[in-house]
Amino acid sequence: MAEPGVETRTRSSVITARAAATFEPVGRSVATARAFVRDTLQGWGYTDVVDDAVVLTSELVTNAVIHAGTAADVLCLRTENGVRIEVADRYPEREVPLQGTGRSLASPDSENGRGLLLCAALASRWGVDYAPTRKHVWFQLDLPERPVGTRSAGPVVPTELLPVTDERVRVAVAQIDRHGAITAWNEDARHLFGYAADQVVGKPLGDLAAWPHTPGIGTGIAEALRLSRWEGSYGIRGTDGRVIPVYASHLRVRDTNGEPSTVCLLVRDYERAVLQSPARTPVDSSKESRATDPFEVFIGSPAPDDLDGLLQRTVERARDMLDGDAAFLLLATDDETELEVRATTGLPSARQRFARVPVEAAGTGRYSSARMPAVHEDLTAVPGAVPLLNGTGMRSVVTVPLKVEGRLTGSLGVAAEAARRYTNEEALRLQFAADRIALAVESARLGELERLRRGSLSFLVEASDLLAGTLDRDQTLALMAQMTVPTLATWCAVYTIADPTSDPYLSYVLHEDEERIDGLKALLSKIPPPEPVPSPGASVWTAPADAARQAALRTSMRELGLASSPVSSGIGTSRATAAAVGGETVVLPLVARNRVIGMLTLGKPSDDHFRQEILELAEDLSRRAALALDNARLYSERMAISQSLQRSLLPPGLPRIPGVEVDVIYRAAGEGNEVGGDFYDLFPIHDNAYGFAIGDVCGTGPEAAAVTGLARHALRLLAREGLGGPAVLERLNAAILDEGARSRFLTLLYGELWPQEDGSALLKVVCAGHPLPLRLRQDGTVEPAAEPQPLLGVIDDLELYEETVTLDPGDVLLCVTDGVTERREGSRMLGDDGLADVLTACTGLTAGAVTTRILRAVERFAAEPPSDDMAILAMRVPEPHTD
Repeated sequence: MAEPGVETRTRSSVITARAAATFEPVGRSVATARAFVRDTLQGWGYTDVVDDAVVLTSELVTNAVIHAGTAADVLCLRTENGVRIEVADRYPEREVPLQGTGRSLASPDSENGRGLLLCAALASRWGVDYAPTRKHVWFQLDLPERPVGTRSAGPVVPTELLPVTDERVRVAVAQIDRHGAITAWNEDARHLFGYAADQVVGKPLGDLAAWPHTPGIGTGIAEALRLSRWEGSYGIRGTDGRVIPVYASHLRVRDTNGEPSTVCLLVRDYERAVLQSPARTPVDSSKESRATDPFEVFIGSPAPDDLDGLLQRTVERARDMLDGDAAFLLLATDDETELEVRATTGLPSARQRFARVPVEAAGTGRYSSARMPAVHEDLTAVPGAVPLLNGTGMRSVVTVPLKVEGRLTGSLGVAAEAARRYTNEEALRLQFAADRIALAVESARLGELERLRRGSLSFLVEASDLLAGTLDRDQTLALMAQMTVPTLATWCAVYTIADPTSDPYLSYVLHEDEERIDGLKALLSKIPPPEPVPSPGASVWTAPADAARQAALRTSMRELGLASSPVSSGIGTSRATAAAVGGETVVLPLVARNRVIGMLTLGKPSDDHFRQEILELAEDLSRRAALALDNARLYSERMAISQSLQRSLLPPGLPRIPGVEVDVIYRAAGEGNEVGGDFYDLFPIHDNAYGFAIGDVCGTGPEAAAVTGLARHALRLLAREGLGGPAVLERLNAAILDEGARSRFLTLLYGELWPQEDGSALLKVVCAGHPLPLRLRQDGTVEPAAEPQPLLGVIDDLELYEETVTLDPGDVLLCVTDGVTERREGSRMLGDDGLADVLTACTGLTAGAVTTRILRAVERFAAEPPSDDMAILAMRVPEPHTD
């Protein structure tokens, strides 16, 4: 006698009927193949396996006609106990998938390859046969074994036909706590599976259960134990390691303390009649059991977690439910004026995704509004009635609204290539399904919208920080483009307008593929720029896509020899550029201070569209970018003016003095400053006489710069009038005091230099409150070359005198401002003594080498960069050359 639960009967493989059909490699063949298999099996009376057969056939035919691109041959073979279906394509070069090699058959999320995965999950047996000219994928679906009486039992069934059991029916009872652990185990459970209660109490039921873990198919044991009621088959591993097939009924209960647990009743699988609920007859939809979730009835369980997955599952189920060739789902915008395409099947989704159509179409009547169900028997009679289907070959369509609390949230439609396929009956069925999914879709949409808004807020905060961090115009343009590509668009172009009378100028172009930038820039340069419209919001600009298509067409014609001009070297570039800009292009004005200063242009690749949320985010970004760009423009203009004025305060150049080397280093503190409070000058007075000056104006900014300009120009003018040093400085002092509140203190070292015939140089120096000039002799000694006198701009009556200094060959006169001597590092300061020490080591150096060494010593004295202006003037009398 066979052990209980072991299959001992064989099934007949005699073929009692066959049906075959061939389907062309076009998209509509998938729906036709489904209808063929459904009609065939229903005609044979095999309704129990129709759904599984249609699902498997749909996947395998899709692989053949869509992914392999060949015709598909479908063969249905009927046997006494089931059906075998074969799908053959003409692409035998594909690799044979092997099991047991550690390789996955396919990913359930991939676009193709799911057919074999579903075969493994749903079919009794399946396989792949290769022939020299074709490949066969076959699967066997066995009819459920239903001994008489398992579905319904009553006195009309003869005793000999009742299901056979052991000497008595044993029903194992196990109680599972909320964590999935066994808390109770009865004697029948011990007898059926061999475990005593103390061996299993406290262990998870999952340790004993052999559950069908097929990805994406069915419900896991943990989920099943949480359902209020569940029935089904699985296995329990006995003490000998063998899996015993059982039929189980789970009931979720709670005790008086409210603690939930699950009571599991288990019998041998062939005794399922003891527990299996009788088949329910169809009832009116209004009287559905409250335990049935209408959403899961339509969408399946488990439902996809993400919005896109949920919408795609919805259109696929709607298409199958009405046996259509295509289906689509559109979601309404917040103001309910437009519908946005979010999911399609059987249509060119890449071309339609995120396209927008009005809720209220042109015309009158119920067919012109998405707020009401509509059935179009033949779209050729009403061209453009459903814009989404234009040019798709669809003839008949049924559409129904998705509504939540009376508000339009979307539209669901199913279309067919044949005319007059749908009536009001199909509209009612589709509306019934739409009503069941509308709330779930709206909830998922709101969740996605909230995530998008949070991401948008974070994006705008980061964008504002980046834009506020620069006042450089070119860097601002680059940031604008880099923030939009690829986050918001595939490519971006920024046009700028210099003034209201100027035309827009293409200032920056960026594409996510760097190899496309040059072609895109060339294309945009050849077409007129978009019209600068100050009205807010994004406007569609069709010129780039039209120009790209024309360029690609001309290239193709030249390649085929249909045009007189030779084939250009940019064939690939023209076609690639056409694909890159062939989608939707929008223009957003850059408005700052009530003036259009440019346009931000965003584009998508071939036949792609922008989401409404992305356009709203781009509009927010354009407002911030416009203000940043205008600020950068204003800053650049003011900086150019400031630098121009500053350069006018500097000497035009150093004159060449016979017999004297001269070098100057000038450093103005502050970013963008060319002139500060320090200044220098060296100029000819008359033949063989030169004036030099180095000074420091108290304070910074425009006021100090004004005194700098006054001092430098006054010194030149007064010196050339023949006045001596003291007279020049006294008159300059009066001029400074005449400035009144704008006057500034001024320290000044002024001198006149006369090169001598014996190779020396004679200097007359006046030091008005300035750091004393230092003289470096040939022997390395350093000494002050003048005495301190009062600074300028403080008192009216100044009595200044000049001192005479002779520089012998090899001597150096060093003049600096206090930015050198007051260089600090903490409490240390370079000072006059430190400067003298540095100068001592400069014996024998040229004037240029002396200034360079002084500057290096000042910079190295402290880690921080200098914070004060510096001027260093060195004059050296070179030694005579000896042969």
